[in-house]
Amino acid sequence: METRNTYIGNIIHAAKSLLTGMRVTLREFFTRKITEQYPENRSTLHIPSRHRATLVMPHDADGNNKCIACGLCQQTCPNGTISITTKTVTDEETGKSRKVLAEYHYDLGACMFCQLCVNICPKGAIEFSNEFENAVFDRKKLIIKLNR
Repeated sequence: METRNTYIGNIIHAAKSLLTGMRVTLREFFTRKITEQYPENRSTLHIPSRHRATLVMPHDADGNNKCIACGLCQQTCPNGTISITTKTVTDEETGKSRKVLAEYHYDLGACMFCQLCVNICPKGAIEFSNEFENAVFDRKKLIIKLNR
């Protein structure tokens, strides 16, 4: 017969469980706490490199980005925070037409920061930055045009 199914066995099990919880609590109680004084002292602020804050589209020195206007990020976004407008341009030398990115709008206020758009991008044209201070009084200011 198991001792845990008896009345005394249940009391012993409960006491062990209580002591385990108290040991964890006391250990945490005596560890030194670190408080970051934010926003007064921003130099001590540590943001992990994997933090997802704002979607950005890196540009080179000429102002060009890597986006090929495939629309995968717009299709993958679960709540429609990305909207892409494309235009068709005909190449004069070869005569072939191709899609070119006209506007790339990103709604920061509706974003879930799931990173599906970044993972699906075939050219790595978008990424998340660590800039997290986006407090505004008007939600319309959270709609950002990423391409220049």
